[in-house]
Amino acid sequence: MRVRKFAAIDIGSNAIRLLTHNVIEEEDKKPQFRKSELVRVPVRLGADSFTAGEISEHNIGRIIKTMKAFKLLMEVAGVVEYRACATSAMREAKNGAEVIKTVFKESGIQIDLIDGKEEAAIIASTDLKQLIKADQTYLYIDVGGGSTEFTLFTGGDIKVSKSFKLGTVRLLNDMVDNELWSSLDQWLKQHVVNHEKIAIIGSGGNINKLHKMSGRKEGQPLSYIWLNAQYHFLESLSYDDRISELGLNPDRADVIIPATKIFLFAAKRCAVKKIYVPKIGLSDGIIKTLYNKTMEA
Repeated sequence: MRVRKFAAIDIGSNAIRLLTHNVIEEEDKKPQFRKSELVRVPVRLGADSFTAGEISEHNIGRIIKTMKAFKLLMEVAGVVEYRACATSAMREAKNGAEVIKTVFKESGIQIDLIDGKEEAAIIASTDLKQLIKADQTYLYIDVGGGSTEFTLFTGGDIKVSKSFKLGTVRLLNDMVDNELWSSLDQWLKQHVVNHEKIAIIGSGGNINKLHKMSGRKEGQPLSYIWLNAQYHFLESLSYDDRISELGLNPDRADVIIPATKIFLFAAKRCAVKKIYVPKIGLSDGIIKTLYNKTMEA
């Protein structure tokens, strides 16, 4: 048996994450991917990129410090391979390419910019297919700070995928107009609504937190009724109360409401009653694709 550690750095619009996995390899067996550690730093790049059009000097400094810390953590943990990916906030910043060069120069961490299509493909490479039944239609929704990826699975395979600039940080800053909601509505109508037996699979920090708040066991889905009631409950509380009474982190207490709104919109439009939350996402997919690439080399 051989155990190797792989890591993924996800530079998102709401936070930067370092996820490490132990990959257990045994002869004549499929490799096992087991989460080891997750470190999350609330550097909200989307607040810069989507409003000012570029990453601020303050946040550039925070990215550099975060990357230096992550590099040391990976060295101590014995990580053999890693990949750092940045999504919409860095991609849309006018100084994004310059920031990437500066971060590499200061920390030695090379950041790859990925578009929505690649992001959806990476997410789809996770163990998601193990959860999908061939006789069921699933709408996979990954809600981020800058964008949301929608992927339709039917017969166990991906049929269509689309990334919308519908993210929690954008919503908080009133940067999503009715036209974008209409575009999403039309896409759902064209590709999803006519299918029978539809279930939603949700990913992202907000839906993971909602599932934890629900008290449901791992594998048990959230119901549309519960999620809708929770949305109105969260809306009734002030930002401070969500932190003090519910124990939410400051950078979670605001974005959790627009994230819930996105899930509810899709669920209502597609008449979905259950939302499954397997707690896998982009970081897991980065590790899976990275491992497969090393095995092909």
